[in-house]
Amino acid sequence: MSSMDIFGYRCKKCGHIHYPNRTLCHKCRHDQFEPTALPKTGRLLTFTHLSALPGDFEVPELALGIVELSGGVRITGQLDIPKPKLGMAVVGEVQVVRRDEYNQYHGMVFKAK
Repeated sequence: MSSMDIFGYRCKKCGHIHYPNRTLCHKCRHDQFEPTALPKTGRLLTFTHLSALPGDFEVPELALGIVELSGGVRITGQLDIPKPKLGMAVVGEVQVVRRDEYNQYHGMVFKAK
């Protein structure tokens, strides 16, 4: 299990958390933020299965979902859930989600809680 975090950005004026980062807070239009670790638990709002992936993916298909994290921030991540169901509780961890010749790309992967 990875101990890496995914960070959101808390507005220094109103406290609203954005993910991904913004230039201006959409609540108060302030332009200064501080990084804050996002929770890793939430509920699955929607999902889809992708099966026509580019050749540089190591898997023939994958599932993506939008998860509302505890606290209300929504994030897209891969699903490692055989039969996902809308509204189900999930927990995420940061994993390598894709590799190419020289790089590894990390992202959130959600599993059933």
